[in-house]
Amino acid sequence: MPSNSAPRSRGPKATRVDPEVILDAAQKIFARDGLRGGSIRPIAVEAGCDPALIYYHFQSKEGLFQALLERTIGPVVADLLALNKPKDPRSVAERLWQVIRIYNAHLAGSAGMRGLVRGEILLGAKGIQETIMQRILPALEAIGSLIRLGIERGEIREDTPPLFATFFLARLELEILDLIPVLGPRVAKIPAELAVPMAERAWFRLFWRGIATQPDEALSFLNEI
Repeated sequence: MPSNSAPRSRGPKATRVDPEVILDAAQKIFARDGLRGGSIRPIAVEAGCDPALIYYHFQSKEGLFQALLERTIGPVVADLLALNKPKDPRSVAERLWQVIRIYNAHLAGSAGMRGLVRGEILLGAKGIQETIMQRILPALEAIGSLIRLGIERGEIREDTPPLFATFFLARLELEILDLIPVLGPRVAKIPAELAVPMAERAWFRLFWRGIATQPDEALSFLNEI
């Protein structure tokens, strides 16, 4: 006798899915399984689409990762480059503080992506490492340009190495985004939503005192958040 039960689903049925949905799914799978462990099929299941659609939009797993990098880092680079506009009336100190705010705005909600990128920088294949650096370098160069501008204007000490100052500013902000939401509530009993901006302000004051020609100047803009 023919069975009246519905046939079992063998996979995702949707054939048209927005590429952003696919990228969201890829970010989730890569964050969970890593770039090596993640594959197209579980991404397709997560996105609710046929694997062929992923290949149509992104050609390969590596293409997916590159699109994720561009989606994550592209807006950061655009906003950092805007800080270097010649007619910007703000001090270099305030613009460097905006670097912290830009990182927070674009990366605070991307813990999985931050961890994935860090892991691939340290342990990823050479080609992937080069792909990441191509996306990151414009951001670092934009920050370095601000450091050099501060030296030219006399706001920053002449003996400040722009490369290392850039690294310290950006790297510690990423550590704040990774660690403070966990440590703040447990160690200091401060809610994460308060601990992060407190840590950012404290870090920036330390950073600026270390490079400024007038380290004791008031940074009134830090009180605006």
